[in-house]
Amino acid sequence: MPEKTVADFWFDPRCPWAWLTSRWMLEVEKVRPVEVRWHVMSLAVLNESKLDELPEEYREMLAAAWGPVRVCIAAEQKHGPEALGPLYTALGTRLHNRGEELSRELLSAALADAELPADLVEAAESTEYDEAVRASHKEGIDLVGQEVGTPVISVPGADGSRTAFFGPVVTPAPKGEAAAKLWDGTLMVASTPGFYEIKRTRDVGPVFDD
Repeated sequence: MPEKTVADFWFDPRCPWAWLTSRWMLEVEKVRPVEVRWHVMSLAVLNESKLDELPEEYREMLAAAWGPVRVCIAAEQKHGPEALGPLYTALGTRLHNRGEELSRELLSAALADAELPADLVEAAESTEYDEAVRASHKEGIDLVGQEVGTPVISVPGADGSRTAFFGPVVTPAPKGEAAAKLWDGTLMVASTPGFYEIKRTRDVGPVFDD
């Protein structure tokens, strides 16, 4: 078996675009020798210096976004990094695919889906894990700079180095060979010295699988 390529992936559970990219990465694991390592970042932390410039509705979303990332970090610290992938899938399936409203009940249900202890939900309303949230966020955002969002992925670059990007942003999440081609292209640009950006304006919203 070929040695697996590691892709580090930073996510905020509330971000629909990160969710789609994460589903692509799970598909990539099926078609390429790749292992995804999950990490938490925070839209609330990312935007806290510019809250006064944001619409009230978005500020309210950011305030509520603390709960899921705190629960994720608590799960990681108490049950290891392997707990993050299943918990992220459980949260994202309810938030994005099913369109459920974020609530304590949703967090509790997601923990049950991921077979994690119910008492982890208490982290949502506690500041106990905020320092760890900020540290995990900083680890990811320091790789790409402040003018990006979630997701951040880190992949092999040129000469054994690592390269990190915001994105790729894609909808719907590619499947099968299409997922493999996008992954191969990601590695290609990551291995190109001096490559920084490809971008176009989004003209559709996120499209989720049933």
